[in-house]
Amino acid sequence: MLNFVCVTSGLLLIGVTLWEAFETIVLPRRVTRQFRLTRAFYRVTWVSWRSCASIRRSKKKRDALFSYYGPLSLLLLFAFWAVTLVFGFALVHYGDAESLKGSMLPGRFGNCLYLSGTTLFTLGLGDITPTSPLGRFVTVAEAGIGFGFLALVIGYLPVLYQAFSRREVTISLLDARAGSPPTAFELLRRHAGPGGYGLDALTTVLHEWEHWSADLMESHLSYPVLAYFRSQHDNQSWIGSLTAVLDLCALAMVGLEGMCQYQAKMTFAIARHALVDLSQVFGAAPDHGGSSTRLHPADLDAIRGQLLEGGMRLTTGETADAELQRLRGLYEPYAIALARHLRLDLPPWIKREAVKDNWQTSAWQHAQKQPQFASVHDDHH
Repeated sequence: MLNFVCVTSGLLLIGVTLWEAFETIVLPRRVTRQFRLTRAFYRVTWVSWRSCASIRRSKKKRDALFSYYGPLSLLLLFAFWAVTLVFGFALVHYGDAESLKGSMLPGRFGNCLYLSGTTLFTLGLGDITPTSPLGRFVTVAEAGIGFGFLALVIGYLPVLYQAFSRREVTISLLDARAGSPPTAFELLRRHAGPGGYGLDALTTVLHEWEHWSADLMESHLSYPVLAYFRSQHDNQSWIGSLTAVLDLCALAMVGLEGMCQYQAKMTFAIARHALVDLSQVFGAAPDHGGSSTRLHPADLDAIRGQLLEGGMRLTTGETADAELQRLRGLYEPYAIALARHLRLDLPPWIKREAVKDNWQTSAWQHAQKQPQFASVHDDHH
């Protein structure tokens, strides 16, 4: 009876692990099943990592510690799968009641673990070998699985980092257009000017971000671990950039003179779709109470007033305010919940003080005063 339980448990453990690896690496779509071994792994490790990072008082040091989690969690996940497979095959060997040729450890199960480990990693030492037909068949199967597992891991990492690189390139391009961190106000202000050329360029930006949002949804739903990968700068993040673009789309949809509302609607739709789906993947329930604190009425008045001085007119009035509030309610609760889960900061609608862009700063020239982007931009127009 014990042998049957060991073999059955081992086969079940092997099957679950292989299926988890297939869904995580090979299957290019979101898995909606409630219980997943990989999902449980990330929930446990992320909660533990957040608790350790919260001990650090410096925000910069906390962010630096968070940046290690994404890549490190991949290595830990591969190790977790490997250990599970080794343990599963060891249970099968142990339940077979075979007599092993050779011995390295005092206990029989320890020898089964050693045999399973050397087989999975295709070492082929031969100091312990199975003698029964079932044991030899299991050994051959494990060696094949180990070789295939290694090939999948090698092929998985380049795909993952290519998706990460595509995401970060567009985020970096937003730095000069919307500031660091990016805000909807800066994105509008830097495209303001006579002739309407800035609004045409802004429409092109929204078109690019429509494609970026679709690529983000496709890649991050297939490989959710990418959401834990941090940007190069502490004041940049994919969730912050996506929220700033949604803020801009909301203002344009409410009413921005000379702006193509159709493009704003299309970008808003796919960006909001990506945000909601990713919130579901990470189990981040929307925070409907926190959205009211992102944009105060005084900040909205300041946005409209300063943009009007630059020649850009936003629709005003109670109807416009109500529509803006409705649009914000479609995405801000999800953005706030997701940012809280990932320990990322959402950008404000408008910065209360002047902050240099990342391209204007240098680690070698902190004391040297840099020219403001605003003056360059204004001279251009």
